[in-house]
Order: sequence, then C-alpha cells, then structure tokens
Amino acid sequence: MEKIVPSEVDVWSFGDEWGPEKVIQTYDPKTRSRGILVIDNTARGPGKGGIRMLPDVTPYEVFRLARTMTWKCAIADLPFGGAKSGIKADPKIVDKIEVVRAFAKLINPYVPSQYIAAPDMNTAQAEMAAFCDEIGDLNAATGKPASLNGIPHELGTTGYGVVVSTIAALKTLGKNISGMTVAIQGFGNVGSYAAKFFEENGAKIVGISDIDGTIYNPNGLNINFLTDVFAKTHKVTTCPDAKVMPTDAILALDADILVPAARGGVINLNNAASIKASLISEGANLPASPEAEKILQKRLGKWVIPDFVCNAGGVVGSYVEYIGKPAKDAFNVIDEKLSKNTERIFELAQGTGLSTREAALRLAQQRISEAMEYRGWKARSTIGSGRID
Repeated sequence: MEKIVPSEVDVWSFGDEWGPEKVIQTYDPKTRSRGILVIDNTARGPGKGGIRMLPDVTPYEVFRLARTMTWKCAIADLPFGGAKSGIKADPKIVDKIEVVRAFAKLINPYVPSQYIAAPDMNTAQAEMAAFCDEIGDLNAATGKPASLNGIPHELGTTGYGVVVSTIAALKTLGKNISGMTVAIQGFGNVGSYAAKFFEENGAKIVGISDIDGTIYNPNGLNINFLTDVFAKTHKVTTCPDAKVMPTDAILALDADILVPAARGGVINLNNAASIKASLISEGANLPASPEAEKILQKRLGKWVIPDFVCNAGGVVGSYVEYIGKPAKDAFNVIDEKLSKNTERIFELAQGTGLSTREAALRLAQQRISEAMEYRGWKARSTIGSGRID
C-alpha cells in the first residue's frame, strides 16, 4: 500500500510581533507518538502551558493555545510567558505515562528554562509526576501530586476561577450570582468544579452536557448527586429527574449564564444567535470563534468573559505551586487576582466601548510589550506612557 505523506505544516505562517519563539515537533519511534511544543513568548518568564493528549491535535491548535497562554499569564500578572504542548496519541489505547516520558525526553533541553508543563486534556497529576521525573527537575511541571509538593488541578482551581471571575463580572453589571441560572457545557475537571462552586455561591445549575448528551431541569440539578452518578457511569445523561437532550442543546438552554467548558470552537457563526444566556463565561480555551464573539457582543448585546481571563485559575494555582506555597493559598490568590482582573477589564470595556476581549488584549499586550522593550527585543517607546492599568 502506498504511504500517504501529510502535507508540510508551514509553522512560519504562525509568526507575528509576539511570537512564536520556537515550534518543536517530535517523534518517538518506540511509542510511535508525535508531539508538538510551541514556546510562544518568554519576555515575562518561561513559557507556561499544559500538555494535552488527543489523536487529532495539530500544530496550529497548539500554537493558538500557546498564544492564549501568553495573554493569560500577562493578564494575571504572573512571571510567566506563554507556551503549550500537544501529544498526538489516543489516550484510550496508549500507555499515557510511557508516552509522556518519551515526549519529556525529546524536549528536555527546553525544560524548565523556557517551558514549564502542566495538566491539560487527558493528562493529570500522574503524568506531571512522570514528566518531572524524566526531566529530572520538579520545577519542570506544575499540577503535580501533593506528595511531590504539588497542587493538583484535580482540586478544581480552574473551575473555581471561572466562578470567581463570573461573580466579579456580575458585580460590575450591578448583579448578584444568587438565584441565577447556569448551563455548563462539559463535566470534566473544569465544568464539574465550576458547577460545584456555582451551587455553593447560590446559583442554580439547570443544564449540563457531556459528549453523550445534555440534561436539563429548570428547577435545578443536584450537583453532589450528579457527581456521584457521573463517577459510576461517566455519563451525565444517566442522571434521573432531568430531561435528556442532544449534546449541542446546552448552548441554547434558557439560562442566565452559559459556561462553555469543553473543547474549543463550539460557539460559531451557525449557533451564536441561538444562545439565550446574557453572560458567557469561557471556561474552555478558545470556545468561540472571533466572528461568533463579535455577534454575541456587538449585535446581540451579551457580555463575554474571555477565556484567558475567565479560566486563569489553573495557571494562578500553578504559580502558587511554583513558588512553593500550599494549596490553601492558591484559592486566596485566585480570588484576589481574578476578581481584580475581571472587574478592571469589564470597567475598561464599559468605559471605552471596546469588547471585553479587546480590553483584555490591550492590557495583556501592554504588559508584554513593556517586557520585550526592556529586554531589547523590540524598538523602545516611552515605557509606561499611556498605561491603562
């Protein structure tokens, strides 16, 4: 049979004034796994970003996620740049630990001086422990097990940050979270914890979806009960006392707040106009296309908390781990940083007419630009003039 060779990926086309600095593609003959590391911008510090493992991950997807991390770390005012990794493998059939070790070995020269890993889709604390062990440095990754002085993402820092950011946004709009209805797309590490913390703050979760379908109950779902059911069946649709609907129905549910917390690109030109929620809290990375966000904000008058603002709880928790502080401190720092950042961005958007993403990008780019100028990586301007923060 003739071997089909994929067309060459033009990584040069990714480049602009911000990066990427390096795009490394790897192949391990033993596991037959392919990997991608994008180190986007290290002006403010080593590139920070998770390792996702998917059979269809692409260099362009990893680049876009690395760029999101560049903005995310800057907007959270952390001493990190942006980076991301992808391993092209099916997590259901490979030995994930073996594959992660192989990837770590191949990118070792860049870790942790230029890249610090973290969990992402289909990787967790066990994979981070293996990654650090292969590199030979516990600073190679965050999201490690507590036994390695880590703060596992399984504690729910990202989901917690989504709720903190949502509460802060509502505050600038003169609203309170108590009694509001919420629909959450995805019941993984982000969505499940976001549901838990929303409920604890007085919101009512009326809809949740996973890959098998959507469940809806206008009177509210019992999240503790649903979590127990999901742990046994791995399907939200097995939860009783809820109407079962198609997976995509979650986006158009009648709710005050929509939290896309699954994969990227789920909100697009075909479905943006069907969203009823007045606030979209982006728990996933890049859940909406740029065109869809414009429809939501400019045409429909809805508010969007951009992904790199809303889901920054995970990387803030990573920072707390990186400086050697305990897990309890992570939640306090997330409270402080995400509340302040979200309020600042919403106030800037309301005061200037910018979209929330435009406002957040302006602040993030200002901080990165100043760091690049100090390092001599770009032409110097009057540093500090015209600052918006």
